[in-house]
Amino acid sequence: MHTGSPCQIGQIVLITHGREAGQYAVVVGIVDERFVLLADGSKRKFDFPKKKNVQHIKLLDIISPEVKNSILETGRVTNGKLRYALMKYVTDSKKGEPIHGEGRCN
Repeated sequence: MHTGSPCQIGQIVLITHGREAGQYAVVVGIVDERFVLLADGSKRKFDFPKKKNVQHIKLLDIISPEVKNSILETGRVTNGKLRYALMKYVTDSKKGEPIHGEGRCN
């Protein structure tokens, strides 16, 4: 049985390890309980997502409904929607709004 809160499609994460450490990305796929697929719409496009160990990301308590609905309905999402979701999150966090529920995927 899975403990903790699992990652969800459309969830925004902060990459904590590797070459892209310190950058934000969106979960566009879940491989298994250890790995997720991440994309940001600019350097990392939806068609070529990064497979990342969940221990190397910080899960944020923000899910982009546009990204989630698009992937669940069509199996895809545009890179523009990914960029928009990340831009919206970054601008909201700079306004001083608190970021709730930071944690890990499992």
